[in-house]
Amino acid sequence: MRAAAFAEPGGPEVLKVMELPAPQAGPGQVRVRVRAAGVQPFDTAVRAGWLPPYMGEVGFPRIPGNEFAGVVDQVGPDVTGVSAGDEVLGFSRLFAYAEYVVVPATDVAPKPPGVPWEVAGGLTAGVQTAELALDGLGVKAGETLLVHGAAGSVGTAAVQIARARGARVIGTARAANHDYLRALGAEPVEYGEGLAGRVRALAPGGIDAALDGAGGHALEVSLELVADPARIVTLVEHGRAGELGVRVVQGERTAERLGRYAALYAEGRFAWTVRRAYPLAEAAEAHREVETGHGRGKVVLTL
Repeated sequence: MRAAAFAEPGGPEVLKVMELPAPQAGPGQVRVRVRAAGVQPFDTAVRAGWLPPYMGEVGFPRIPGNEFAGVVDQVGPDVTGVSAGDEVLGFSRLFAYAEYVVVPATDVAPKPPGVPWEVAGGLTAGVQTAELALDGLGVKAGETLLVHGAAGSVGTAAVQIARARGARVIGTARAANHDYLRALGAEPVEYGEGLAGRVRALAPGGIDAALDGAGGHALEVSLELVADPARIVTLVEHGRAGELGVRVVQGERTAERLGRYAALYAEGRFAWTVRRAYPLAEAAEAHREVETGHGRGKVVLTL
């Protein structure tokens, strides 16, 4: 099978299209013929040499990618409720930048017919991370939430989820993305010097909670504006979270949650933007965009 993989850690240029053996579905697993795979900061960190501690030993060549959509083509023993030919979207830890990926059958959800492959392949990280973060923050009706990096994939989901819960949302983004945030239901403010003052002008009554998708100055502003640091979640500054008393995202991804948001998208009740879709051969370019870009929505690979 074709896969975008790397033989040693490094910059985006180490990602190459390789011919590798196709995985086979074992007990409780399904194999999916991948049509699209999302590109995340998690994946760029893996490519640079990081592995989450729960992964254990993973050899080379190493295939990044932990969200995907495609067609089930192989079903292992002891699997019920999923059949060959089913169109699904799902999640993994690695290995999604490939023509085939094997995952537990419990980690896929049906893809509604109205959801394009590019949307389905890049949906997992944004919606799962956003809902887990807002659950941890306890965001509720009548509160004001500050979202940094609000035009990105997690921010796009967080704005909509918080608004659906009855919260007011102030979102930071570049000026070019402010109309996009307004369409999602957020009140936009621009990044940069004076950010805390601009947020205070919009919310003189204060900020109840913050979701930091930018780090650095954005996290400092959150600490200045939110009275209780335990009501701040950072997606970026994991190394500083403990000393600052802020949260990181906790909880497990579920197929139920993923399927729920796929259905909402199909019903026209949840917006999702794919910023750019790259072919598998341009995986390195997709990584460069994720590492350096500040555009709206999601970057995906198509196969």
